[in-house]
Amino acid sequence: MGRCALPPLPRYPTVDELGARAAALVARHPRDARLRRVGTSRAGTPLWLLSVGHGSRQALIVAGPHANEPVGGATVLRLAERVLADPRLTEGADATWNLLLCLDPDGSRRNEGWLHGPYTLGRYVRHFFRPGFLEQPEWLPDGAAGAALPETRALLDLQDELRPVLQCSLHGVDIGGGFVELTRDLPGLDRRLAHIAARLGIPRELGAYDALYWPGLGPAVYRIPPPRRAGLVAAMTEAAVESTWYHPYRHGTVTAVVEAPMWGVTAVADGSQPADRDAVLRAVSRTLRHDTDLLRYLLARIRPHLATAPDAARLLAPVDDYLLVCPGLADAWDPDTGDSPGHPLPALSTAHLVALRISGRRLALRTAGLLHQLVRAAGRDPGGVLPDLDRLIDEWCAEYRDGCGARWIPVARQAEYQARVVLAAFELAGRHTRACSGSGAAPGEPVPLQRD
Repeated sequence: MGRCALPPLPRYPTVDELGARAAALVARHPRDARLRRVGTSRAGTPLWLLSVGHGSRQALIVAGPHANEPVGGATVLRLAERVLADPRLTEGADATWNLLLCLDPDGSRRNEGWLHGPYTLGRYVRHFFRPGFLEQPEWLPDGAAGAALPETRALLDLQDELRPVLQCSLHGVDIGGGFVELTRDLPGLDRRLAHIAARLGIPRELGAYDALYWPGLGPAVYRIPPPRRAGLVAAMTEAAVESTWYHPYRHGTVTAVVEAPMWGVTAVADGSQPADRDAVLRAVSRTLRHDTDLLRYLLARIRPHLATAPDAARLLAPVDDYLLVCPGLADAWDPDTGDSPGHPLPALSTAHLVALRISGRRLALRTAGLLHQLVRAAGRDPGGVLPDLDRLIDEWCAEYRDGCGARWIPVARQAEYQARVVLAAFELAGRHTRACSGSGAAPGEPVPLQRD
């Protein structure tokens, strides 16, 4: 009875629930599972690593790299139970599974107002938090040597300690579809992904905005180009910035960024050619500029009253980041300003255009949600903006629901999808390692950026 599996959570786990369930799992499987503290967050929260198995081939699975993407927590719990139940994934594969429960626990705690549901877009947006770009622990704006965040340093040290065959970074797409980004090709992953997505009813994002300028390795699988230093706008539009995804490349590690959607949109899987690409791009860019101007106006009404608001600086940092990059994104997507001979837009399918439409409005919604929290944190509404923010949030969420057909995907299905993709990537990474062991290829050779 003591070895019975814990029932899967039908909702996202909180940071404390993750730790408690991992500890309970170790108590049930003391020979095969270990839990250790590998670092401490800025607020003093432990960073816990759950390791299962005793093999020489290390897999590192990182949950919670973005504070508003909690699916990874549910996924690592599911993976731990599955790996413990199937010795083929440990002894049979000579593998140890290292599951980092949450890379950004401080930011994740700030999202706990919506984690237990009800799962509506409006509730998600009004409780949304994601730190400013410089406080996101996977990004290395000053390179690995200059990494300042303790969460980042803990992950870098763990990568260098384990030298994993595979690293999976577990991300969540709030609205759209599932896709994978790789630092090295894993031939066959696109077919595995298609099968998994079809079985679970998850749309594949065939034109992911994150990978707009990146080479494709198959439908919904993209190659992350070698990193380079870049400003915020370039990082948001085309650059593979220096990150913890590429840090273990020198060890021969394959990193897979596995994106699972919360609200699925069928049209992101439409690979057809659009009837009028430029008209859609102009509309998306025009809307983003309009939304940005409106949000700047509302922020100007709020800002003078925030001097004494608790935690205003932490909420303002991502607001300022979003409002900084939005005009550059609008220009980059506009065929009249961004599609030049020296910097052409890639070939765009209907899926790409749908993804850009979703992404532009996503930035506006996130900003509106953060402004909403700033007003609530102030304890009053001296700028009189709360009714405007509520109206905008409701209208923009309705556009996702009614205009894009966004539909909620249950948490258990999100986690199952992500877990199956991780297991497929692990199997294929093992084949990649064996194939390369006698190839003579120099490990860590950068692959030049291509534009497909």
